[in-house]
Amino acid sequence: MDDESLNQNKSDVEFSGSCLCGGVAFSLVGRFDAFYLCHCNRCQKGTGSLHGANLFSNHLALDWRRGEALLQTFQVANTRHKRCFCKVCGSPMPYRLAALNLVVVPAGCLDVEVPIAPTAKLFMAERANWGEEVQSVPVFDRLPE
Repeated sequence: MDDESLNQNKSDVEFSGSCLCGGVAFSLVGRFDAFYLCHCNRCQKGTGSLHGANLFSNHLALDWRRGEALLQTFQVANTRHKRCFCKVCGSPMPYRLAALNLVVVPAGCLDVEVPIAPTAKLFMAERANWGEEVQSVPVFDRLPE
């Protein structure tokens, strides 16, 4: 299904998103099917964090509003692990995973609230050891003094 042939229905919603520098902006129309927190080694490397946080959909149209020329993609050889990001600021951006007819949307690039709760945590056997301590560390609303 391509963007033009996507049949919109009453449950379709429009979402907007952008990168950190503002050079790339996009809109999405449709609905999300799943929201996975992936703890695999590749997502840790790709995000520099504890896990990837990606929304997935077979029912979403992706439209680049600006900055499509600023996008770069990287795919790990012989895998489906792919990243799309702004070449200026490095922010993760949505991409199509054609082999599975999916649009993958990094949750943090949305400019609106994420509309669904996480569906599952994946690859917990590969999780970072320091993630075990996250629940017990102090919490601040701003950078501590």
